[in-house]
Amino acid sequence: MNVLLLLSGILFLLMSLIGGRKGIRSFFAIFLNFAVIMTTVFFMHDPHINPVMLTLAACVVISCINLFYINEINGKTKTAFLSTIITTVILILFITVITNKAMIQGFGEEEIEELGAFSFNIGIDFVKIAVSVIIMSTIGAITDAAIAISSPMREMQYHHPHIGRNELFRFGLSIGRDILGTSTNTLFFAFFGGYLALLIWFKDLSYSISEIVNSKVFSAELITILCAAIGVTLVIPVTSWITAYFLVKNKENS
Repeated sequence: MNVLLLLSGILFLLMSLIGGRKGIRSFFAIFLNFAVIMTTVFFMHDPHINPVMLTLAACVVISCINLFYINEINGKTKTAFLSTIITTVILILFITVITNKAMIQGFGEEEIEELGAFSFNIGIDFVKIAVSVIIMSTIGAITDAAIAISSPMREMQYHHPHIGRNELFRFGLSIGRDILGTSTNTLFFAFFGGYLALLIWFKDLSYSISEIVNSKVFSAELITILCAAIGVTLVIPVTSWITAYFLVKNKENS
């Protein structure tokens, strides 16, 4: 507990000094997002609530916190929010199909021994839980990419008020290409950093490459990362088009 308080204090101090008021809001946004996630997990125990719809509602709240609470309500956060929700809905449909086809729901055989003393008959659809896990793992990266594109597009339109919609759209795509590589690699290394112990365990068990790739634990996590990368990639043209459309439209109406 003392270490957690110390690290939290250091983080708050650095975010306050470097980020100012926005840094302070970003710090408290971490705890707000944590509260949303814990509330979502709590309500997932109710068999009458659809976990996917509950996760979608949680994603809307998380997006509001990350965009409107931190960056305030303005043109760039509105377009980023709309782009995030559209991309998330498309991704839910895609992930639902992938999860059903890949059959990654539930626990892998490597986890059964530790959980053997517990009952798996808990009355929850594990396919929907798997979809919820992937979506929740993706929402942060999607909102980050959306605001990273809409913000400079707003600046470009401010400094060049006569820029056309197509030019502004291409500018957004150019920004997206710049952040695409770093965003996807961040997701990739986050996976290997978090599951390095699992990979070492696979090595100790003398798993072959094919056994590792086909194991449910590994494939489930890798599919999560790939779906998150697809979401980040998809949000780039969505945000670019929506932002270009509304910026030029508002300029024409003013």
